[in-house]
Amino acid sequence: MKVGIVGLGRMGAAITRRLLSGGHNCIVFDIDKTLIAEVVADGAQETTDLETLAGSFEDDTRIIWLMVPPSAVKSVLDELVPYLSPDDVVIDGGNTNWLDDLDRASALNAQGIRFLDIGTSGGIWGLDRGYCLMVGGDTDTVAAVIPILNTLSPGIDAAPRTNGRTGDPRPPVDSRGVCLHDLGKLAGCIADQLVQAISLRWFITESSME
Repeated sequence: MKVGIVGLGRMGAAITRRLLSGGHNCIVFDIDKTLIAEVVADGAQETTDLETLAGSFEDDTRIIWLMVPPSAVKSVLDELVPYLSPDDVVIDGGNTNWLDDLDRASALNAQGIRFLDIGTSGGIWGLDRGYCLMVGGDTDTVAAVIPILNTLSPGIDAAPRTNGRTGDPRPPVDSRGVCLHDLGKLAGCIADQLVQAISLRWFITESSME
């Protein structure tokens, strides 16, 4: 599939390279021309601005993946949306607050533009191992980008199946347009608190023995 990638930091560049290795056509943009040159050397198509990126799809439905900091999503969308058409797909792959993504999904849907919030975890290791993708959006839009998600995800053979589990895996999707990434962040916070509690208990125990 043809997909635009905006934001070529460590995650964005790795996502681009994994998609390229899976046979997808990646059209890329970043404010840092050095980062663009690095992925162009691997086969990506260079663009000089968001208008050019949007125009590079010609008659194809635009699928544009944003891998930018949460603070930059609004400004990127403000610049990008005027060049989009109904049925185009915008994907926010970062750590945006889910309430902001609900608002953006509503605003874009009012213009006929489809929106997916896909929290992406995996760091730089995702290039080789694949990414954990927590998908939020309507099922028809998710279905339209399944080839991209299949390429980015680890795949069913990446780890042994849980005993007793059979059947085809299905992506966790919240049809309201908000991803389940915040659940993952919540789990991480709980884990951090548990580690701190254990460390404190150990410190108190060790101190009392001195």
